[in-house]
Amino acid sequence: MAEVLVVTSKVKKFIKESGGCNTSAETIAVLSEAVEKLCRKGIENAKADGRKTVMARDITTDHI
Repeated sequence: MAEVLVVTSKVKKFIKESGGCNTSAETIAVLSEAVEKLCRKGIENAKADGRKTVMARDITTDHI
């Protein structure tokens, strides 16, 4: 598994409180992968725009 990029306890708490459901370990891995993809796209967009700073506008959620 890749590095965890989400706060596991916060995700589990949110899912439990919002829907009364438990959270599998695989869920955390999938969420971390999604965050990594969003970050990579943000980096790509910032560099394409000639910046070294990733801004909110660089993070696109069109494919989510």
